Amino acid sequence: MSFSDQFFRALGIAPGDRRQLNAFAARSGVSPARLRYYNDANVLPSGGDLPRVLEAGGISELELMLAMGRLSRDTLSAIQANAAAVAKLLQASQPGDAQTKTVVNAPRSALETALGRLYEGDCMDLMPTLDSDSVDMIFADPPFNLNKLYPSSINDNLKTERYLEWCEAWLAECIRLLKPGGALFLWNLPRWNAEIAPFLTSRLTFVHWIAVDIKYSLPIQRRLYPSHYSLLYYVKGPQARVFHPDRLPMQTCPHCAGDLRDYGGYKAKMNPKGVNLSDVWWDVSPVRHAKYKRRSGANELPLKLMDRIIEMSTDEDDLVFDPFGGAGTTYMAAELKRRRWIGIEIGPTDDIVRRFADIDQDRKLLTGQRNDLNALFPNKVRAMREMKGLWTCESVRAATVDHPQQLRLKAIANSSA
Repeated sequence: MSFSDQFFRALGIAPGDRRQLNAFAARSGVSPARLRYYNDANVLPSGGDLPRVLEAGGISELELMLAMGRLSRDTLSAIQANAAAVAKLLQASQPGDAQTKTVVNAPRSALETALGRLYEGDCMDLMPTLDSDSVDMIFADPPFNLNKLYPSSINDNLKTERYLEWCEAWLAECIRLLKPGGALFLWNLPRWNAEIAPFLTSRLTFVHWIAVDIKYSLPIQRRLYPSHYSLLYYVKGPQARVFHPDRLPMQTCPHCAGDLRDYGGYKAKMNPKGVNLSDVWWDVSPVRHAKYKRRSGANELPLKLMDRIIEMSTDEDDLVFDPFGGAGTTYMAAELKRRRWIGIEIGPTDDIVRRFADIDQDRKLLTGQRNDLNALFPNKVRAMREMKGLWTCESVRAATVDHPQQLRLKAIANSSA
């Protein structure tokens, strides 16, 4: 994950030329190590380093910022104020307006159900063939650019700006496809979603940064333990057309069904339908057991995750699109929940096709998961609490009703005495 040496190029340092780097370090008084850091991270120098770098490079701060693509609000405002002149200058050095893309490798139809269609190929070849404003919800889980080996043999080790340019290209198409009021969810590492969010915010309405507590890495020295994926949630237009999130059961001891915290007088205020869904999802477990994995040698999304997203943002018969099929979890959840869907996977689609041939396995799993939702205590937990004499919504309500009568009887008894 590196940039393409914009910092060095702006200062006239040839990438990989140690002699030029050392010479510039001597002139500027900034060590080669710090210069490499600014270049590799594409970070603008600060403090005492900035004036020394500018003087040694014979360059202004504005020119360096432009060369590195690091624009301040002031610079952006100046560009906006001179938009016509800037556009004329850029158009003179760039090709003409974008033309309709010619699809060279048309995606192959791999699966069709009563509700959905799966293609094998590149999503950038499929999306131009789909109508604008036609999709109700889009979920995207792109490659994370971690230099992983995928069955499709795609390049998963791009330069940082190349990866971000690619993300912006397919996201622009997704935004075109999305209906007004439709929802877009982007699943990625926090490092990448932090970079991509400004692009989305310039075209859609930000709703949530959802942290999904799934540990995906070993502890890293001198870093906090990476323990969540980022799920960006945006809508097209001022507000979502559909928003009906599930409610979750209260956390209880898995062995005795007892309370994990003291709710005190708040018990009477607990909603019998469950706890409000927050923007931190702690209850989604990774798919690691061989019994539930649908493809070998690669991570896959939990069915519980996609059920929650689709339930929250769509109605039955809405159209769901996922441009990165993976194990087909999005398509399976959509199918089971009676949503129409379109999907594509650039690699082999055999695992997805086999998964749909055994759809009852996912149906059973989803049914079991949904039985525990939208109730403060699922049936099994409530029965165990009643048996042990622990409070339930019903017992708290009964006590609340009886309490005033008990006070009146006590007052009468005291007055008689």
